[in-house]
Order: sequence, then structure tokens, then C-alpha cells
Amino acid sequence: MRHCTHDTAVVLAVVVLAATGLAAQGTGKGAWQVPRTPDGRPDLQGIWNNATQTPLQRPAALGTKAFYTDEELKTLRLRDHDTDQTASGDPGTYNQFWWEEGGFLRQTSLIVDPPDGRIPALTPDGARRRAERQALGADRADGPEDRNLAERCITLSAPKLPGGYNNNIQIVQTAGHVVMLHEMIHEARIVPLDTRPPMPAHVRSYLGVSRGRWDGDTLVVETTNFVDNIDEASFNCCGGAKGHLSIVERFTLVDADTIDYRYTVTDPATFTRPWTVSVPMRRSKEQIFEYACHEGNVAMTGILRGRRAEEARAKAGPRGR
Repeated sequence: MRHCTHDTAVVLAVVVLAATGLAAQGTGKGAWQVPRTPDGRPDLQGIWNNATQTPLQRPAALGTKAFYTDEELKTLRLRDHDTDQTASGDPGTYNQFWWEEGGFLRQTSLIVDPPDGRIPALTPDGARRRAERQALGADRADGPEDRNLAERCITLSAPKLPGGYNNNIQIVQTAGHVVMLHEMIHEARIVPLDTRPPMPAHVRSYLGVSRGRWDGDTLVVETTNFVDNIDEASFNCCGGAKGHLSIVERFTLVDADTIDYRYTVTDPATFTRPWTVSVPMRRSKEQIFEYACHEGNVAMTGILRGRRAEEARAKAGPRGR
């Protein structure tokens, strides 16, 4: 595993209050049973990785083809960032050494519903909000607030989809809570498992407000109360949830090293129907390191300084260039 971290990497120390629980012995050769915590719940604790190059949305040419054959899977090639072409004057990005994207899954997209594997059509209000953002331009930089939330080291929101690096999640359990620490932007989600009432609608956060429960051996987490300005970089679509966004996640341990993880997005103010993503999580033997995003975020000052230089050249006109 490769990490894009800064010079000082501090290992996260977590005191696990719940014992890890030993895996139950199988009754037959090769049998596996769900390991359990002392209170009898499935033991999801550990460090997990969801890296993959399978895209969120299925390529349109594949239609409703949900899975690749064995032969098709063999022909898929991992992206080589060392051969990426950049525009003149663009220094480029990380080379292949830094990228941790995993392989391809058998499924042709991370979205498994709708059947075409694509984000559903937007509502009129959702389309209007997207058009307004696009009209502002992706390169706008009047001030830091014009840049997206991930670029500003604020959040990648939740759920966290696979990215180019730091695709690790640490899960810690107690009888009353589950904590999920995302390595990227070091965000911790604390999910209570009791029957406490929901938060008032005016209490919002970038990660939303989560409540968990057990459905048999599946951990179900429902998250609401997101802030309105969840943007495309952090949520992969439209943002501006206007208080309507709800996400239901399901975590099911299917073998000693794999969590079947999927979530359903519902936002009637933005999408014409709910949609569901499936991203397997694989157990990792690596550590999680501190991701010091703000401390080394020189890109933000560079972007803003570059825009001021462009404005000065434009104001000076041809003679000032």
C-alpha cells in the first residue's frame, strides 16, 4: 500500500474498548463462521481497503451488462499514470509510484441499481443547481470558497468512494457505538447504536448525522442532516441537498477478509429515483497514518496566486504581457 502523506506520519493510536472476539471454530473442514464481539455482534473491527479502478458509473456502451466474464476481466488494463499527457506548462500530478487504485471488480460499475449502472436523471431543481455551478466554471478562484470541499481539505464526505490513494478505513466497535476512521482527510464517523432520537433538522454537518442498528448480522447505518453544500468532488454529483439527502449503508462480513459494503442514496430534491452502490472492502495488514492535508495544502495558495496573476495580465493588456 502506498500513502500520499507528508513528512511527519503519526500512527493513529486507538484504545479499543471492545475485545476483538475470536472467530468461531467451523464444524467442518474449511468452514468459516462470523467472528463475534463479547456482546455477540459480528466483529467488523480492523483496517479495510476499498481501492478499485471499477468506475462509479457503467460505461454507456455496456448498457445493462452488470458483470464481466473471466476473459473480459483479464483484458482490462490498469491505468498507467506515468503515461498521462498534460497540457503545455502543466507540471502534472503524482506519478505511478503514489497511486493505489486496486484492480477491477467483476461488476462493471460500482452502481448496481438502476440496472444501467448510472446515476439517475436529475430532477428539474437538481439540474438547475448543476447548471448554476457549471456556469461558475471549474477554474473559478475569486477566493478559497470557490474551490471544492476536498481541495480545501474540508471533507470527502461519506460514504467515501475509492480514490487514487489513502483508501483505508479503520472500524472500531463497542457495544454502543461503531467508529469509522477514513484515512483520507482523517475523518472519523461516530455512529451510536442505541435508540436515541434523531437530531433536529437544523443540526447539520458535512458527514451528516448517523444512527446505526443491527439487522441480523448486517450493520445498517442511516445518515441524514447533511449540510446543503455537499459538492461534486465530495459526493460525486450535485450537492445542494437542501436537507433531503438520506444515505443508508449496509456492512456484512462475508468471509474473514471481506465486507460486502453497499449504500443507497435517496434525495428527491436532486434525483428522480434512489440509487445503490456496492464497493467491497478488503482487510488490510497495513497501518493507517495521519493524513496532514491542511498542513501541506500549498495547492490552494498556488491556485489563488495564479488567478491573481492572470487577472493582472488581463488588466495590463497586450503591452503588459
